[in-house]
Amino acid sequence: MADMKVVLFDIDGTLLRTDGAGRRALERALQETFGATGSPDYRYDGKTDRQIVREQMQAMGVESARIAHHMDRLLEDYLQYLEAELRDRPDQAVLCAGVMPLLERLRSREDVTLGLLTGNVRAGAQQKLRAVGVDFDQFIVNAFGCDHEHRPELPGIARKRAEDMLGRPVQGEQLVIIGDTPADIHCGRSIGVRAIGVATGHYSVEALAEHVPAAVFATLEDTDAVIQAMLA
Repeated sequence: MADMKVVLFDIDGTLLRTDGAGRRALERALQETFGATGSPDYRYDGKTDRQIVREQMQAMGVESARIAHHMDRLLEDYLQYLEAELRDRPDQAVLCAGVMPLLERLRSREDVTLGLLTGNVRAGAQQKLRAVGVDFDQFIVNAFGCDHEHRPELPGIARKRAEDMLGRPVQGEQLVIIGDTPADIHCGRSIGVRAIGVATGHYSVEALAEHVPAAVFATLEDTDAVIQAMLA
């Protein structure tokens, strides 16, 4: 249908929180591969997994060619450590407020296709969602950190996948990105994506509002208001 909306959710800080499980798992992989974890002040939120590895290790003086050579194996190790983190400390993975009712309402609409737009590699996204009981398969149109290292490239990838699925062109304004960081708000602007901020991560409502999203919410608990903002 012409008025179909593709709603793309960020994961960390938007759908769920894992109390640093992803960071601990990646730092373990970085330490074992490069002998360093990077700066403790480096912000992971809003970044892709590959971007985090590259930026952290470049700051430590590791050559780009060496980073590229070890990247795939390092991420395989990271996924093993993430699985162990989530298995051994199951209480650390929690859903953000309002997520389940919102997903349920959106799934029931014929004019909405659900998707993910996240810096996580695909397998990491699956692990995190499984840890909080969210069905990965309900997200039909997705773009992951393994699809491109640079987050601003992900909305275009998601749009192309939506077009392939629907069999027709999808305009940028038919895509809605909802996330908890300025990177989520800005990443789709070049193609006209509608962005909605939610302050369930490290940024406040006020901080997100400075980046002029279409709407910003403290949480996703007001299901009606969030859906109205998404589909406006």
